[in-house]
Amino acid sequence: MLLSARKISKHYGAIQVLNKIDVDVYENEIVSIVGPSGAGKTTLLHLLSTLDRPNVDPDSSLFFKSTNLFDLKDTQLSKFRNQNMGFIFQFHELLPEFTALENVCIPGWLAPKHANNIIENKAMDLLKRLGLEDRLNHKPLAMSGGEQQRVAVARALINDPKIIFADEPSGNLDTENAKQLHDLFFELQKQRGCSFVIVTHNQELAKRSNRIVRLKDGKIDS
Repeated sequence: MLLSARKISKHYGAIQVLNKIDVDVYENEIVSIVGPSGAGKTTLLHLLSTLDRPNVDPDSSLFFKSTNLFDLKDTQLSKFRNQNMGFIFQFHELLPEFTALENVCIPGWLAPKHANNIIENKAMDLLKRLGLEDRLNHKPLAMSGGEQQRVAVARALINDPKIIFADEPSGNLDTENAKQLHDLFFELQKQRGCSFVIVTHNQELAKRSNRIVRLKDGKIDS
């Protein structure tokens, strides 16, 4: 087991978004989270990825292997997240003032595992493997949507995460670029052993996943 969530809930005032959700993610697995708008998909992704915390419940837990992430303080959690998790969003969230190479390097610079030149060489290698060797010094506005998302994938991989969380990663792409991005996820699963948790409305991607988690009215719909 790579990630195991138990009885996690989220409400905003009187609005219950998630109600005591249990979810497991195994190593080298691609899980798609699907459901109607407002079902709580993105909220669940944010809780599983520790970008947000659930409402206090003594029975809730989120284990990454043997570590209960809910027990970590914010500074510890931020460090853990940067070193073990990768993130891809619908809108690439690249920093517009930095080049593709710099955007990929930033999480590596924040996690001082290696010297800056090693991180830069690793980022260059990732971008080249993703077919972006001619875009290393381009800023986001000088790249297509598909190229921007591939830069975001490289950025998510720079610290060799065990799990990557993606929120509608192809929602802003045309059909061909979306297919290429989905193919890339499955290649990375095979080559790197990465697990993915993906919120998506794309039925083709969901069908290709190892497992589908369906949400409805804040609960898992069985």
